[in-house]
Amino acid sequence: MGLKEQLMEDYKDAMRNADAVKKETVNMVRAAIKQYEVDQRVDLEDDADIIKIIKKQVKMRTDALADFAKAGREDMVDGYKKEIEILQSYLPEEMSDEEIKAKVQEIAGSLGIEEGMQNMGTLMKNVMAELKDAADGSAVNKAVKEFLSGN
Repeated sequence: MGLKEQLMEDYKDAMRNADAVKKETVNMVRAAIKQYEVDQRVDLEDDADIIKIIKKQVKMRTDALADFAKAGREDMVDGYKKEIEILQSYLPEEMSDEEIKAKVQEIAGSLGIEEGMQNMGTLMKNVMAELKDAADGSAVNKAVKEFLSGN
């Protein structure tokens, strides 16, 4: 079963179980997928494309959390945390920081890159090309900077 079909089944289950948060969250993702399909005039069947849309939704909510916390809107913070948790259940497991660091060292070794921030662009490009959706870009950036600065 593809991710699109899984979202539909989970939407139906949430309606049956009267789980309003899950129903609204899954429906929002389905709407984002449909909007992308209409805008791009494509029919998404590849789970990788759907994962990108879900990651974008997670990022939007994560970014909004800080604003809600500053404004003292704990009700919104709690709601968004639940939505993020639901969305992340559809995403593949990301690499740990240690795994990312090991991969950065491996790729740097194969490219012959030592310390020095002048190699940031080259190393970052190669690491992201290999890891793609398996790791968060900010975590990769942090690992590359640590490696190049000698930490």
